[in-house]
Amino acid sequence: MKSDPIIKTDNVLVRIMVLGPEATTGWHYHSGVGDFFVCLSGVIKLEVKNPPKVLTLHPGERAEVKATQVHKVTNIHSENSEYLLVQGVGMYDFVKV
Repeated sequence: MKSDPIIKTDNVLVRIMVLGPEATTGWHYHSGVGDFFVCLSGVIKLEVKNPPKVLTLHPGERAEVKATQVHKVTNIHSENSEYLLVQGVGMYDFVKV
């Protein structure tokens, strides 16, 4: 997984994430910030627990995950997939589950 930061402040993190074929972020959550996803290329699968939800995002499609929701992102495309990730407003953390 590659991350290319665009904006980074104490309360907001905006970056382009690149996942290789079949790569995943693993199950995790953020205790103080939500995630806002915009697929830029390829196809990504966003899975959320409690309540369970699975979304498949193609270029131009977007989704949001609230703070404390356990989730993971997986590239289900045969090539790299890219997505814009906006995290905020609040302190960023990455808690593995």
